Amino acid sequence: MNTFNRRDFVLGSTALGLVLAARSGLTANRDAQPVYQAADRLHDEGVQRLQDWIRTPTIAAEGLNLEEGCAYMMRLLGDAGFQRVDRMPTDGVPGVFATLDAGAKRTLGVYFMYDVKQANPAEWSSPPWEARRVDLPGIGNVVMGRGATNQKGPQTAFLMALHAFKAAGRKLPVNLVFVAEGEEEIGSPHFAQVVRSPEVMARLARTDGVFMPFASHGLDGNVTVNLGAKGVIELELVASGERWGRGPGKDVHSSLRAMLDSPSFHLVQALNSLVDQDGLPAIDGLTDRVRPLSAADRKLLDAAAKRLDEATFRKSYSIQRFAQDADFRQALENLVARPTVNIEGLVGGYTGPGGMTVLPSKATAKLDLRLVPDMTFDDTIAKVKAHLERRGFGDLEVKVTGGYDPTSTPVDSRLIQSQLAAYRAGGIEPVLWPRLAGSWPGYLFTGAPLNLPAGHFGLGHGARAHAPDEYYLIDSQNPKVTGYREAVRSHVDFLYQLA
Repeated sequence: MNTFNRRDFVLGSTALGLVLAARSGLTANRDAQPVYQAADRLHDEGVQRLQDWIRTPTIAAEGLNLEEGCAYMMRLLGDAGFQRVDRMPTDGVPGVFATLDAGAKRTLGVYFMYDVKQANPAEWSSPPWEARRVDLPGIGNVVMGRGATNQKGPQTAFLMALHAFKAAGRKLPVNLVFVAEGEEEIGSPHFAQVVRSPEVMARLARTDGVFMPFASHGLDGNVTVNLGAKGVIELELVASGERWGRGPGKDVHSSLRAMLDSPSFHLVQALNSLVDQDGLPAIDGLTDRVRPLSAADRKLLDAAAKRLDEATFRKSYSIQRFAQDADFRQALENLVARPTVNIEGLVGGYTGPGGMTVLPSKATAKLDLRLVPDMTFDDTIAKVKAHLERRGFGDLEVKVTGGYDPTSTPVDSRLIQSQLAAYRAGGIEPVLWPRLAGSWPGYLFTGAPLNLPAGHFGLGHGARAHAPDEYYLIDSQNPKVTGYREAVRSHVDFLYQLA
């Protein structure tokens, strides 16, 4: 599929200097050349590894393949050269701890997740568990399936780099300390039990930081380096006639609505109290601890707004306007700096074909809240409960299913500087982004007692995470965007730069 020549890449985007340098053997690090060549020989094997992993899903929310997924993760690590690979029991889904001692001076922490979100096959153009190769016009040939970009595509690209070092007969330039979980998609409720076990903590404490492989290349050609991530809380609000003491204790005929209260409307009214008329969070005291953006962060946003392509952003997310009719610069600031309250789903009563005149006795809302510094998981949950109590909704059951605090990492840390150096060595000037709007449990690394830098890295492109037709790019047809080969090579470069 990938038929670009050198001129196509140069005309397409200067952001592909790293790719050009790697392909033409002009990279400053001669040690990397045999590793690149080995990666090219193993390319098909690496793509097959990604497809096989997608076909073996672990879905924590459904209790699907929990032990099988852990065992699969452990086998992937053993195949990639880790000398020690341990299953880590938790009160929920097991995690994994592994080490690779290369006899190097420096050590890198690595975080993986082996679980994925649920998928409804009826919504997909290609079955989510078959991991088919699909041609997307204007993008290229992709692997399409649940978990393709979040996170199995980027993660297999990193594993492929480790295989390439082995195949080339070269030692890794850094040692690795690895941790993984199978519950990230339900808010990592037990991952702390893995990270905070004494030996894991001791090993991580000796690293230069922890990174998560990532598809950092946007369709506009920009590559992003994140200096943090929002935190998240996932919860359910459940209204029931039994708990409320009003409305029916079981579903009844809807004609009785004239004399009975509705738990469903009670829930809707509670939800309406969580936001103002513009959709902004209105939970009492929620923003009291929000740290204002620094002058440095605002400068990063000013620079990013000039480089990121608004039209590509609108097309990617199928939007006509931004919330509160903000302009692009303000929308980017909102994305970085605002906490959010989001309804993931509403369930109550009859939802099948046609109608059923019923007054439901119970209704549930699934919510997620995104947190920014200096908000915390515990404080936010307490404020949600207090808000509901004060507003007359204290009867609602609040079921917290998972979540964690936001993260921040200094730009001058060795981890971030190594990422920047890896990109810049090949001519890429990445976009420095103050905070990823998505979430990951990096707070376990950036917070006390470890206080490590943590972030994301990797060329390559993927999209539609948590949505139908999720994909990870293998062979690019877009001269601005890198594919699987370049993603693998970027990890090789990153390891050398960190060393």
